[in-house]
Amino acid sequence: MGVFTFVLRKSGAEWTAKQHSGDIEDSASSTYDLQRKLVNAARAADSSGAVQSSFSFVSPSSAVFQVVVGGAVFVGGGAAAAAPAGGAAAESAAAPAAEKKEEKVEEEEDEDFGMSLFD
Repeated sequence: MGVFTFVLRKSGAEWTAKQHSGDIEDSASSTYDLQRKLVNAARAADSSGAVQSSFSFVSPSSAVFQVVVGGAVFVGGGAAAAAPAGGAAAESAAAPAAEKKEEKVEEEEDEDFGMSLFD
């Protein structure tokens, strides 16, 4: 498994990329073209399996691009997408119960002072 991390910078109309810790460098007129070139360069350096990539702008003129070659790749994202949704539903159902408990605690604290708002 190989992980390739690139720092991208825009100078004028051209995007350039330099590998964070390595020798791969490239340039292109758009981030899309540059990503394609960098994936091909990473595949040439390590052809051990499937490719996953991640791109994030840091500013309008700089970005970070990471290519992972090999490793675990999950196919059929439906099951993976369903799991977080179920977890989120359980959390949202638990949230109102937690709020009710907090309300009860506040009422008990009022009684501890020996006075009530309704007296």
